[in-house]
Amino acid sequence: MSRPESESRSALELVEQKNRRGVVSFVRRSPRLTPQQQRLWDSYADRWLLEVPRHHNSTSIDPDHDVDLTAAFGRQAPLIIEIGPGMGESLAPMAAARPDFNVLAFEVYRPAIARILAKLEKYEVENVRVVQANAVEGLRHLAPEAGIAELWMFFPDPWHKSKHRKRRLLNHEFAELVASRLQPGAIWRLATDWADYARQMRTVLDDHPGFESLSPGSYAPRWAERPVTKFEQRGIDEGREIFDLSYRRTS
Repeated sequence: MSRPESESRSALELVEQKNRRGVVSFVRRSPRLTPQQQRLWDSYADRWLLEVPRHHNSTSIDPDHDVDLTAAFGRQAPLIIEIGPGMGESLAPMAAARPDFNVLAFEVYRPAIARILAKLEKYEVENVRVVQANAVEGLRHLAPEAGIAELWMFFPDPWHKSKHRKRRLLNHEFAELVASRLQPGAIWRLATDWADYARQMRTVLDDHPGFESLSPGSYAPRWAERPVTKFEQRGIDEGREIFDLSYRRTS
């Protein structure tokens, strides 16, 4: 069952309206790089960074910009997108294990991107392109409709204070945007170490007509192919449970 076209369009417009008003799912931080990070950027940005025209700020994308992903990757291949790969601890080895896929990563923090570039060089990964952009604009303007084979979203900012929960990335409007970009049968893999956010994810996605849970009525088993990062290990050491979720895009 699919939602009426007018309802889907309204949901996608709401995502953009919220983004324009400045309610974002990340903290705006200084883009300043350390000397070491600048050296990484200078050495590897031309190899893995995909530059795009900006709209309002450094994480926005000009809505009139049209990117040719085939040209950007130098080939045509199934597309995986990762949202918020952090410092690339899982992105690099997971992309290296999938040479037949193009992997596009959206990361907002410039210093984190510098660290990602170092990880890609370490793993000798050639099938990744990184865009400094927020997830909403990245998906909206760069991801082809019904063109994503798999989406990874691991440990998004939980915004655990009640007054900040409106900033959480995964809500009904964002789920609608993702649904419009995933191919039928494509998998959306998620993980969080905040129980309240995990419940919110399930509330949104279990009821969405465009998705079906791969573990109906419960959370998914930990995805063995996702490496344990320092961030995840810190959550475990602090006593937080890790929640994995997996959903398939229905036709």
